Amino acid sequence: MAPSLELATLGHRIRHVRLEHGFTLDELGALVGVAGSQLSLIENGKREPKLSLLQQIARATSTEVSELLSEEPPNRRAALEIELERAQGSPVFHQLGIAPVRVSKGMSDDTIESILGLHRELQRREREAIATPEEARRANTELRLRMRAADNYLPEIEKLAEKQLKAAGHTSGALTHRTVSIMAEQLGFELIYVDDLPHSARSVTDLENGRIYLPPASIPGGHGLRSMALQAMAHRLLGHRPPTDYADFLQQRLEINYYAGCCLTPEGNAVAFLHQAKKDRNLAVEDFRDAFGVTHEAAGMRMTNLLTRHLGIRLHFLRTDGSGAISRVYENDGLPLPTDVTGAVEGQRVCRRWSARAAFDEKNRTTEHYQYTDTPGGTFWCSTQTGTTAEGDFSITVGVPFDDARWFRGRETQTRETSRCPDESCCRRPPADSAARWSGKAWPSARVHRHMFSPLPRGDFPGVDDTEVFAFLDRHA
Repeated sequence: MAPSLELATLGHRIRHVRLEHGFTLDELGALVGVAGSQLSLIENGKREPKLSLLQQIARATSTEVSELLSEEPPNRRAALEIELERAQGSPVFHQLGIAPVRVSKGMSDDTIESILGLHRELQRREREAIATPEEARRANTELRLRMRAADNYLPEIEKLAEKQLKAAGHTSGALTHRTVSIMAEQLGFELIYVDDLPHSARSVTDLENGRIYLPPASIPGGHGLRSMALQAMAHRLLGHRPPTDYADFLQQRLEINYYAGCCLTPEGNAVAFLHQAKKDRNLAVEDFRDAFGVTHEAAGMRMTNLLTRHLGIRLHFLRTDGSGAISRVYENDGLPLPTDVTGAVEGQRVCRRWSARAAFDEKNRTTEHYQYTDTPGGTFWCSTQTGTTAEGDFSITVGVPFDDARWFRGRETQTRETSRCPDESCCRRPPADSAARWSGKAWPSARVHRHMFSPLPRGDFPGVDDTEVFAFLDRHA
């Protein structure tokens, strides 16, 4: 009974039966052999009674010991006082530096309810507290550096994925939608495709009814539904709870993405494929992609999980938009990434001479762009594939230090660039003649990115509109 909340409930139950029988503290104390002051400490949850004393109290009040030990408060007043004690003992309240309210006999239930209302709102706002942009970027940077130190490899999730795939009967080849459905069934879930999914959610899991709701299977790029279903299952398999802060949210998102990658490109088969490709000096993201039926981006990211750990190859991965701004990144090969003052990389623009941006100049953008780039951190070989979404152009780059290029297709390329970034004279400062010609004579209208004014996601599940989700569940329940 050590937890203070249990002692508080016990104390209230003892007080309740004492008053029901019309005993004062001293009168009941005399019957059970303790001082009234000692009994007062027990009733106030300040002292834990021995079982023998509880038995004596039960006999004196014609009550069962089990009734005294019940976890339910004996009445509404007791429930209010216990909740208030819990609220005033929370770290959130202590941080305010406000003295707790002492509940007296004369304090009305309505007064306690009003105070509790303030505490409930305080707790709600704490749960919905959002990270500042600086905090969010710092959390993302810390996570990236932790994964860099681990070579982007999570062995426990690898093992979990292999176990789930084996149980579903998957042995080789691309993971089918049917197998993903079997994996869901083995966890007690049914996959349901709907066309009215909340805009703020990629999927919704109904824990009560065992359903995972996904977008329609006919949507463009529907192959991604396998990944979305696997990510939803991963939350359950990994024992995730509502995120406690933004860093926890980012960690969970990384883990569910990692699990989905492990299932779509299982470690055993993927490593065997990559070993053979290295032996043939023919490593290529596009072959890895096609062998397992995943996206180019998913194949590139999966390589970051496996190449260093199993093939001894260090590498980097970049996803950038048409302006060269980084949206997703990993490196453990020393590539000199652009960073802000906090060390964050996301949103920074890569050098114009890097493959990630040079690939946009290719006339035939259906094939990969191969390039060597000399940088202050050494020479790197890169393979870049470009694409287009509703948000605009993007590029996916996987690259390695010069010496490891010998294992990759495209190493014969004669394309070579020199980057001096972060030296401003490399590509960030306009040529002197252009600056002289146009400085002060042009007024471009800047494109304002929407995210500049968007608040960071908030709520138990950041970015999710609870009202919209609950209405959706009501419709489908």
